[in-house]
Amino acid sequence: MNRPLSATRGPSRPKPAETGPNEADLQSQPSRGTGLVSFSGHETFTLRHGWLKKAVEAVAADAQIFSNDDAMVALGVGKNMVRSIRHWALATDTIEEISGTRGANLRVTSFGEMIFGSQGADPFLEDINTLWLIHWKLATNERRSTGWSWMISLLRTDEFTRDSLSELFKSELKRRNLTGPSDSSLRRDIDCALRTYIGTRAKGELLEESLECPLVELQLMTADADGVLFRFNRGPKPSLSDQVFLYCLLEFWRARGSGESLAFSEIAFAANSPGAVFKLDENTIASRLERLNDLTRGSVIYDETSGLKQVYRRSNLSAETALNRHYQETLVTVGD
Repeated sequence: MNRPLSATRGPSRPKPAETGPNEADLQSQPSRGTGLVSFSGHETFTLRHGWLKKAVEAVAADAQIFSNDDAMVALGVGKNMVRSIRHWALATDTIEEISGTRGANLRVTSFGEMIFGSQGADPFLEDINTLWLIHWKLATNERRSTGWSWMISLLRTDEFTRDSLSELFKSELKRRNLTGPSDSSLRRDIDCALRTYIGTRAKGELLEESLECPLVELQLMTADADGVLFRFNRGPKPSLSDQVFLYCLLEFWRARGSGESLAFSEIAFAANSPGAVFKLDENTIASRLERLNDLTRGSVIYDETSGLKQVYRRSNLSAETALNRHYQETLVTVGD
Protein backbone atom coordinates (compact mmCIF):
# COMPACT_ATOMS: atom_id res chain seq x y z
CA MET A 1 0.00 0.00 0.00
CA ASN A 2 1.67 3.19 -1.17
CA ARG A 3 -0.54 5.86 0.30
CA PRO A 4 -2.33 6.36 3.63
CA LEU A 5 -6.04 6.88 3.92
CA SER A 6 -7.57 9.13 6.51
CA ALA A 7 -10.73 9.07 8.52
CA THR A 8 -13.76 10.72 6.97
CA ARG A 9 -13.17 14.45 6.69
CA GLY A 10 -15.45 17.23 7.91
CA PRO A 11 -17.49 19.00 5.95
CA SER A 12 -4.78 38.71 -21.53
CA ARG A 13 -2.57 37.83 -18.52
CA PRO A 14 -2.02 40.79 -16.12
CA LYS A 15 1.42 42.33 -15.96
CA PRO A 16 3.01 41.43 -12.62
CA ALA A 17 4.55 43.82 -10.16
CA GLU A 18 8.31 44.18 -10.59
CA THR A 19 11.24 45.74 -8.81
CA GLY A 20 13.59 45.88 -11.78
CA PRO A 21 15.92 42.98 -10.92
CA ASN A 22 19.38 42.94 -12.41
CA GLU A 23 20.46 40.46 -15.10
CA ALA A 24 21.71 37.93 -12.55
CA ASP A 25 18.35 38.01 -10.79
CA LEU A 26 16.49 37.53 -14.05
CA GLN A 27 18.27 34.24 -14.63
CA SER A 28 16.47 32.75 -11.62
CA GLN A 29 13.07 34.32 -12.32
CA PRO A 30 10.20 32.24 -13.73
CA SER A 31 9.09 32.65 -17.32
CA ARG A 32 5.65 33.75 -16.15
CA GLY A 33 4.92 36.10 -13.26
CA THR A 34 8.36 37.69 -13.10
CA GLY A 35 9.28 39.93 -10.21
CA LEU A 36 9.63 39.62 -6.46
CA VAL A 37 5.84 39.64 -6.15
CA SER A 38 3.30 38.32 -8.62
CA PHE A 39 -0.40 38.68 -9.25
CA SER A 40 -0.51 36.47 -12.32
CA GLY A 41 -0.10 32.93 -13.55
CA HIS A 42 -3.31 31.27 -12.36
CA GLU A 43 -5.27 32.42 -15.43
CA THR A 44 -8.21 33.04 -12.99
CA PHE A 45 -8.56 29.27 -12.41
CA THR A 46 -8.41 28.11 -8.80
CA LEU A 47 -6.46 24.96 -7.96
CA ARG A 48 -8.45 21.85 -8.86
CA HIS A 49 -8.47 18.25 -7.66
CA GLY A 50 -5.88 16.18 -9.49
CA TRP A 51 -3.84 19.06 -10.86
CA LEU A 52 -0.83 18.71 -8.55
CA LYS A 53 -0.61 14.95 -9.11
CA LYS A 54 -0.92 15.57 -12.85
CA ALA A 55 1.89 18.15 -12.74
CA VAL A 56 4.23 15.91 -10.74
CA GLU A 57 3.69 12.95 -13.05
CA ALA A 58 4.16 15.11 -16.16
CA VAL A 59 7.36 16.76 -14.92
CA ALA A 60 8.79 13.45 -13.72
CA ALA A 61 8.31 12.11 -17.24
CA ASP A 62 9.48 15.24 -19.10
CA ALA A 63 11.28 18.19 -17.48
CA GLN A 64 10.20 20.46 -20.35
CA ILE A 65 6.57 19.34 -20.53
CA PHE A 66 5.14 22.82 -19.88
CA SER A 67 7.26 24.30 -22.68
CA ASN A 68 6.30 21.67 -25.23
CA ASP A 69 3.76 22.26 -27.99
CA ASP A 70 1.97 19.03 -27.09
CA ALA A 71 1.49 19.98 -23.41
CA MET A 72 -2.27 20.35 -23.91
CA VAL A 73 -2.51 16.82 -25.26
CA ALA A 74 -0.22 15.37 -22.58
CA LEU A 75 -2.10 17.05 -19.73
CA GLY A 76 -5.56 16.76 -21.28
CA VAL A 77 -6.51 20.42 -20.74
CA GLY A 78 -6.63 23.68 -22.69
CA LYS A 79 -3.77 26.14 -23.13
CA ASN A 80 -4.78 28.44 -20.28
CA MET A 81 -5.21 25.51 -17.92
CA VAL A 82 -1.73 24.25 -18.81
CA ARG A 83 -0.37 27.60 -17.61
CA SER A 84 -2.56 27.46 -14.53
CA ILE A 85 -1.45 23.94 -13.57
CA ARG A 86 2.18 25.03 -13.90
CA HIS A 87 1.51 28.05 -11.70
CA TRP A 88 -0.24 26.11 -8.93
CA ALA A 89 2.39 23.38 -8.89
CA LEU A 90 5.14 25.98 -8.51
CA ALA A 91 3.18 28.02 -5.95
CA THR A 92 2.59 24.97 -3.75
CA ASP A 93 6.21 23.78 -3.91
CA THR A 94 5.40 20.52 -5.69
CA ILE A 95 7.63 21.35 -8.66
CA GLU A 96 10.43 23.89 -9.09
CA GLU A 97 12.38 25.53 -11.90
CA ILE A 98 15.90 24.37 -12.61
CA SER A 99 18.29 27.28 -12.27
CA GLY A 100 19.69 28.72 -15.47
CA THR A 101 16.94 27.39 -17.75
CA ARG A 102 14.67 30.46 -17.62
CA GLY A 103 11.81 28.31 -16.42
CA ALA A 104 11.93 25.87 -19.34
CA ASN A 105 13.20 22.91 -17.30
CA LEU A 106 11.37 21.78 -14.18
CA ARG A 107 11.81 19.08 -11.56
CA VAL A 108 9.71 17.58 -8.81
CA THR A 109 10.53 18.87 -5.33
CA SER A 110 11.11 16.60 -2.36
CA PHE A 111 7.71 17.72 -1.03
CA GLY A 112 6.04 16.98 -4.35
CA GLU A 113 7.63 13.54 -4.49
CA MET A 114 6.66 12.75 -0.90
CA ILE A 115 2.98 13.56 -1.46
CA PHE A 116 2.33 13.03 -5.19
CA GLY A 117 5.18 10.82 -6.44
CA SER A 118 4.92 7.21 -7.58
CA GLN A 119 5.14 6.14 -3.92
CA GLY A 120 3.43 9.29 -2.68
CA ALA A 121 1.81 9.48 0.73
CA ASP A 122 -1.47 11.05 -0.40
CA PRO A 123 -1.66 11.70 -4.17
CA PHE A 124 -5.48 11.77 -4.16
CA LEU A 125 -5.83 14.25 -1.25
CA GLU A 126 -7.60 11.78 1.03
CA ASP A 127 -5.97 13.11 4.20
CA ILE A 128 -7.24 16.57 5.10
CA ASN A 129 -3.79 17.36 6.50
CA THR A 130 -2.48 17.31 2.93
CA LEU A 131 -4.92 20.13 2.20
CA TRP A 132 -3.59 22.03 5.22
CA LEU A 133 -0.08 21.54 3.82
CA ILE A 134 -1.08 22.81 0.38
CA HIS A 135 -2.67 25.82 2.06
CA TRP A 136 0.54 26.37 4.06
CA LYS A 137 2.74 26.21 0.96
CA LEU A 138 0.48 28.58 -0.95
CA ALA A 139 0.03 31.08 1.88
CA THR A 140 3.75 31.32 2.63
CA ASN A 141 4.88 31.68 -1.00
CA GLU A 142 4.82 35.46 -1.37
CA ARG A 143 7.09 35.15 -4.38
CA ARG A 144 4.57 33.26 -6.54
CA SER A 145 1.18 33.74 -4.87
CA THR A 146 1.40 37.25 -3.49
CA GLY A 147 -2.34 37.85 -3.20
CA TRP A 148 -2.86 34.68 -1.17
CA SER A 149 0.11 35.38 1.08
CA TRP A 150 -0.90 38.97 1.76
CA MET A 151 -4.57 38.13 2.31
CA ILE A 152 -3.67 35.46 4.86
CA SER A 153 -0.82 37.19 6.71
CA LEU A 154 -1.14 40.96 6.34
CA LEU A 155 -4.80 41.52 7.18
CA ARG A 156 -5.08 42.71 10.78
CA THR A 157 -8.75 41.81 11.11
CA ASP A 158 -10.71 38.62 10.57
CA GLU A 159 -13.47 40.47 8.68
CA PHE A 160 -12.88 42.18 5.36
CA THR A 161 -14.33 43.03 1.96
CA ARG A 162 -12.95 42.91 -1.56
CA ASP A 163 -12.44 46.67 -1.41
CA SER A 164 -10.53 46.59 1.88
CA LEU A 165 -8.35 43.78 0.53
CA SER A 166 -7.65 45.78 -2.62
CA GLU A 167 -6.68 48.82 -0.56
CA LEU A 168 -4.36 46.68 1.57
CA PHE A 169 -2.61 45.34 -1.53
CA LYS A 170 -2.20 48.81 -3.04
CA SER A 171 -0.87 50.18 0.25
CA GLU A 172 1.63 47.34 0.56
CA LEU A 173 2.82 47.80 -3.02
CA LYS A 174 3.30 51.50 -2.38
CA ARG A 175 5.13 50.83 0.90
CA ARG A 176 7.55 48.55 -0.96
CA ASN A 177 7.87 50.98 -3.86
CA LEU A 178 6.57 48.38 -6.31
CA THR A 179 4.53 48.98 -9.45
CA GLY A 180 1.37 46.95 -9.14
CA PRO A 181 -1.04 45.52 -11.70
CA SER A 182 -4.06 47.41 -13.03
CA ASP A 183 -7.15 47.69 -10.84
CA SER A 184 -9.02 45.17 -12.99
CA SER A 185 -6.13 42.68 -12.80
CA LEU A 186 -5.96 43.13 -9.04
CA ARG A 187 -9.70 42.50 -8.74
CA ARG A 188 -9.36 39.27 -10.72
CA ASP A 189 -6.53 38.11 -8.46
CA ILE A 190 -8.55 38.88 -5.33
CA ASP A 191 -11.58 37.08 -6.73
CA CYS A 192 -9.47 33.99 -7.47
CA ALA A 193 -7.96 34.08 -3.97
CA LEU A 194 -11.40 34.26 -2.37
CA ARG A 195 -12.79 31.43 -4.54
CA THR A 196 -9.87 29.28 -3.39
CA TYR A 197 -11.44 29.13 0.07
CA ILE A 198 -15.08 30.09 -0.45
CA GLY A 199 -15.87 28.22 -3.63
CA THR A 200 -18.50 29.09 -6.21
CA ARG A 201 -21.51 27.02 -5.22
CA ALA A 202 -24.80 28.86 -5.04
CA LYS A 203 -27.57 27.74 -2.69
CA GLY A 204 -29.26 24.62 -3.98
CA GLU A 205 -26.79 24.29 -6.84
CA LEU A 206 -24.49 21.33 -7.23
CA LEU A 207 -21.15 21.76 -8.93
CA GLU A 208 -18.87 19.01 -10.15
CA GLU A 209 -16.36 18.41 -7.34
CA SER A 210 -13.37 18.57 -9.67
CA LEU A 211 -14.23 22.18 -10.53
CA GLU A 212 -14.16 23.30 -6.89
CA CYS A 213 -10.86 24.11 -5.21
CA PRO A 214 -10.11 21.36 -2.66
CA LEU A 215 -9.07 23.99 -0.09
CA VAL A 216 -12.74 24.94 0.30
CA GLU A 217 -12.97 21.85 2.50
CA LEU A 218 -10.76 23.50 5.12
CA GLN A 219 -13.60 25.91 5.93
CA LEU A 220 -11.01 28.56 6.66
CA MET A 221 -13.24 31.36 5.46
CA THR A 222 -16.93 32.20 5.18
CA ALA A 223 -18.89 34.86 3.32
CA ASP A 224 -22.18 36.57 4.08
CA ALA A 225 -25.28 35.83 2.02
CA ASP A 226 -24.54 38.71 -0.35
CA GLY A 227 -20.92 37.68 -0.90
CA VAL A 228 -19.72 41.09 0.30
CA LEU A 229 -18.33 40.54 3.79
CA PHE A 230 -15.77 37.78 4.32
CA ARG A 231 -14.52 36.34 7.58
CA PHE A 232 -11.67 34.07 8.59
CA ASN A 233 -12.75 31.30 10.94
CA ARG A 234 -10.25 31.63 13.75
CA GLY A 235 -10.07 28.72 16.16
CA PRO A 236 -8.50 25.36 17.09
CA LYS A 237 -8.51 23.58 13.68
CA PRO A 238 -8.81 20.06 15.17
CA SER A 239 -8.27 18.43 11.76
CA LEU A 240 -4.71 19.83 11.69
CA SER A 241 -2.41 17.17 13.17
CA ASP A 242 0.31 18.05 15.66
CA GLN A 243 3.00 16.59 13.38
CA VAL A 244 1.89 18.75 10.45
CA PHE A 245 1.74 21.78 12.75
CA LEU A 246 5.30 20.92 13.84
CA TYR A 247 6.43 20.61 10.22
CA CYS A 248 5.09 24.09 9.47
CA LEU A 249 6.57 25.51 12.67
CA LEU A 250 10.01 24.15 11.75
CA GLU A 251 9.72 25.51 8.20
CA PHE A 252 8.77 28.91 9.60
CA TRP A 253 11.66 28.71 12.07
CA ARG A 254 14.10 27.90 9.27
CA ALA A 255 12.83 30.81 7.17
CA ARG A 256 13.17 33.22 10.11
CA GLY A 257 16.72 32.14 10.87
CA SER A 258 15.92 32.64 14.56
CA GLY A 259 18.66 30.46 16.04
CA GLU A 260 17.83 28.10 18.88
CA SER A 261 14.77 29.90 20.22
CA LEU A 262 11.56 31.34 18.82
CA ALA A 263 9.19 33.69 20.63
CA PHE A 264 5.53 32.82 21.09
CA SER A 265 4.57 36.20 19.62
CA GLU A 266 6.37 35.34 16.37
CA ILE A 267 4.68 31.94 16.12
CA ALA A 268 1.27 33.46 16.78
CA PHE A 269 1.32 36.75 14.89
CA ALA A 270 4.23 37.14 12.46
CA ALA A 271 3.62 37.06 8.71
CA ASN A 272 3.78 33.49 7.38
CA SER A 273 3.63 32.08 10.91
CA PRO A 274 1.55 29.03 11.86
CA GLY A 275 -0.75 31.24 13.90
CA ALA A 276 -1.40 33.59 10.99
CA VAL A 277 -1.63 30.98 8.23
CA PHE A 278 -3.91 28.57 10.11
CA LYS A 279 -5.88 31.32 11.89
CA LEU A 280 -5.28 29.78 15.30
CA ASP A 281 -6.28 31.46 18.55
CA GLU A 282 -3.64 32.02 21.23
CA ASN A 283 -4.91 29.31 23.58
CA THR A 284 -4.77 26.73 20.80
CA ILE A 285 -1.23 27.73 19.87
CA ALA A 286 -0.11 27.48 23.50
CA SER A 287 -1.71 24.03 23.84
CA ARG A 288 0.00 22.76 20.71
CA LEU A 289 3.36 24.15 21.82
CA GLU A 290 3.01 22.50 25.23
CA ARG A 291 2.72 19.13 23.49
CA LEU A 292 6.00 19.60 21.60
CA ASN A 293 8.20 18.11 24.32
CA ASP A 294 6.41 14.74 24.19
CA LEU A 295 5.86 14.92 20.43
CA THR A 296 9.55 15.47 19.66
CA ARG A 297 10.98 13.49 22.61
CA GLY A 298 12.59 16.63 23.96
CA SER A 299 14.06 17.90 20.69
CA VAL A 300 11.76 20.95 20.76
CA ILE A 301 10.31 22.31 24.00
CA TYR A 302 8.06 25.20 25.04
CA ASP A 303 8.88 27.20 28.16
CA GLU A 304 7.15 30.10 29.93
CA THR A 305 9.75 30.74 32.62
CA SER A 306 9.57 34.25 34.09
CA GLY A 307 6.71 35.08 31.76
CA LEU A 308 8.95 34.75 28.70
CA LYS A 309 7.16 32.46 26.26
CA GLN A 310 9.68 30.75 24.00
CA VAL A 311 10.14 27.58 21.99
CA TYR A 312 13.64 26.09 22.25
CA ARG A 313 15.44 23.64 20.00
CA ARG A 314 17.49 21.15 22.07
CA SER A 315 18.61 18.96 19.16
CA ASN A 316 18.32 19.00 15.39
CA LEU A 317 14.95 17.87 14.06
CA SER A 318 14.13 18.44 10.42
CA ALA A 319 10.72 19.52 9.20
CA GLU A 320 10.75 16.62 6.74
CA THR A 321 11.17 14.12 9.59
CA ALA A 322 8.07 15.51 11.30
CA LEU A 323 6.07 15.25 8.09
CA ASN A 324 7.21 11.70 7.44
CA ARG A 325 6.08 10.74 10.93
CA HIS A 326 2.60 12.12 10.27
CA TYR A 327 2.08 10.00 7.18
CA GLN A 328 3.67 6.94 8.76
CA GLU A 329 1.32 7.24 11.75
CA THR A 330 -1.67 7.75 9.46
CA LEU A 331 -0.79 4.61 7.53
CA VAL A 332 -0.42 2.58 10.74
CA THR A 333 -3.78 3.86 12.02
CA VAL A 334 -5.56 2.86 8.84
CA GLY A 335 -3.79 -0.51 8.74
CA ASP A 336 -5.04 -1.29 12.25
